Amino acid sequence: MSRQSRRRNEDPAIIEAARSVLDPNALTIGFARRFATYKRADLFLASIDRLTDLIDDTNRPVQFVFAGKAHPADEPGKKLIQKIANLRHDPRFAGRVVFIEDYDINVARHMVQGVDVWLNNPRRPLEASGTSGQKAVLNGGLNCSVLDGWWAEAYNGMNGFSIGGGTSHADVGINDRRDGEDLIRVLEEEVIPIFYNRDADGLPIQWIDRMMNSIATLAARFSAHRMVVDYVQQAYLVAAGGLSSDMTVR
Repeated sequence: MSRQSRRRNEDPAIIEAARSVLDPNALTIGFARRFATYKRADLFLASIDRLTDLIDDTNRPVQFVFAGKAHPADEPGKKLIQKIANLRHDPRFAGRVVFIEDYDINVARHMVQGVDVWLNNPRRPLEASGTSGQKAVLNGGLNCSVLDGWWAEAYNGMNGFSIGGGTSHADVGINDRRDGEDLIRVLEEEVIPIFYNRDADGLPIQWIDRMMNSIATLAARFSAHRMVVDYVQQAYLVAAGGLSSDMTVR
């Protein structure tokens, strides 16, 4: 963050503040992917007052880390990145919402290792698969996602968190407002209390249970091997009119 500020020739005070912008002990929510508008990177801003209450809670702090790129021809997607990145100038979000530039495999690797929650909130039913959340599973992160793509199959109630209950409204504006409100509700009532509920040794036992449940129920089920098998059996063979992948069968 400090290097980004220097590159933009920002005030020295801003550059220095960027060195300690994140709290390593705070609940950290990550969002990193292509910034297509249907993925709704700004959904967490749907209820600003409730969001700022969460962020301002000194006893149970919450912080968001964003990263991603938009297609060069996707002007709305680039505007969305600008909107998220500029939140650093808003005193309500200073030090609690950051945008990491130049998203690549290395940035993604550090994010899936470092965040507590992997946020995914596209409009249903537009999610193609959801592989970023599958990577988070292998690193002990918990998914908080709409019930679409892989999460509609994967979520069992105890291996992460769901947004929206699997329902959609025909009106996009109403749908986005409802999902945004439910996202904040899930953070308020489920994610934050479970993360900060600690035992005598300072361990979040309920959170650890969900991490273990997530790895146990998801890690082996969702992989590149599973993807190839599904494509062959449910798409390619069906399209070819075949009943077997055995190349000797004609």
